[in-house]
Amino acid sequence: MTTVLVVDDQQLQRYGFRMLLDSLPETEVVGEAANGAEAVRKTAELRPDVVLMDVRMPGMDGIEATRRIAESGGRSRVLVLTTFDVDEYVHAALRAGASGFLLKDARPEELLAGIRAVAGGDAVIAPALTRRILDEYARHVPAARGGRGEDPRLGSLTEREREILVAMGKGWTNGEIAARFVVSESTVKTHVGRVLAKIGARDRVQAVIFAYDQGLARPGAC
Repeated sequence: MTTVLVVDDQQLQRYGFRMLLDSLPETEVVGEAANGAEAVRKTAELRPDVVLMDVRMPGMDGIEATRRIAESGGRSRVLVLTTFDVDEYVHAALRAGASGFLLKDARPEELLAGIRAVAGGDAVIAPALTRRILDEYARHVPAARGGRGEDPRLGSLTEREREILVAMGKGWTNGEIAARFVVSESTVKTHVGRVLAKIGARDRVQAVIFAYDQGLARPGAC
């Protein structure tokens, strides 16, 4: 059973998500919130597996709420819902600690698959959408690191783990990485898990952001 907190300032939207999720045996809506402040408070109280987070809300928006939830160090992961596949808030949500993105017009099966993925610690963004979102994000990242030097966490990676991180930064799936390095997908998953642990990333999306910050990935790379 995956527990979900639904956050949206529109009551009809919340009702629709609740109706869908409560109709399924594997998901349960444990609460609703109409704004970011309420989302932060209810996340702390209810400790849901996944917070289904709207972005544009009055008062505290979804970006700030996501940041506070991520910084709390709790078990809840945030799945952001956006109206457009690339909007001006995406890079900020990535920075804030969101674990993935879905469009509000996603099919029910896509929403459910996304919730399961995020609850399991994975990213929900499809590879093609990952590249588009990260290209948008990268426009807000300085082109050069300004002489800050390499992050010490990179030094803890083996050569293969660094290669895996670069591949993740390109938006490759585990299957694509496995084919590139001629290894099994289970081996790739093991490497990905070690990379996440060594760089202190909550999930795959945050690892990709780290790769961009370190100059290991760039817009248009493939």
